[in-house]
Amino acid sequence: MKRTPDFVVPTQKIVVGKMGSTYGVRGWLRLFSSTEIASNIFDYQPWFIQHAGRWQSIELEGWKHHNHDLIIKIKSVDDQGAASQLTNCEIVVDSTQLPVLSTNDYYWKDLIGCQVITTSGYQLGKIIDMMETGSNNVMVVKADLKDAFGIKERLIPYLDKQVVKRVNVDDKRVEVDWEPNF
Repeated sequence: MKRTPDFVVPTQKIVVGKMGSTYGVRGWLRLFSSTEIASNIFDYQPWFIQHAGRWQSIELEGWKHHNHDLIIKIKSVDDQGAASQLTNCEIVVDSTQLPVLSTNDYYWKDLIGCQVITTSGYQLGKIIDMMETGSNNVMVVKADLKDAFGIKERLIPYLDKQVVKRVNVDDKRVEVDWEPNF
C-alpha cells in the first residue's frame, strides 16, 4: 500500500465505495462501488482510506470484473493477510471531482441532512442515509425526537413525482406525499 507523506486529505470528502472481502491469496479485494455505474468509481482518483486511525492515499495496481463483482489490486498489498487488513475500509475522494450537474439535478450527498416534510406540513425528520434497492432508491429518515407517532426511523421510497413532490437542496427540504404514521 502506498503511504506517501506528501498527500493532502480532501476537505470535501465523499464516500464512493468500500473494500470488501479478500479474493484469492495474492492481495486482491472485492470492491463495492457507490457510483451509478459501478466501474465509474475508477474515474475518481486519488482514493483515500482511513486505516488504523490515519488517512492514507492508496494507489491501484489493477482492477477487473469477476462474475458480477469488481475486484481490485492495491499497490504493495501482495498477500491475503495484508489485504484482509483493508476489508470494510471506505473509499473516499474529494467531492469537487464529481461532475457538475444541471440545475434540477443533485447527488445523494446533497439530500443527506435535508428535512423531510409531508405535503400537509408534518415534519417527518431528516435524511440520514440513502439506500439503493432493486426496485427503487430509499430515503432513511431519522424522525424528530418528539414524533407524534413514536417512530424513530422511516424508510421512504424515493419515487420522483409519486412520493417525492419537491426537492430544494438549497433550503435543505424535501416535500413528500407520505403518511406520517407509516
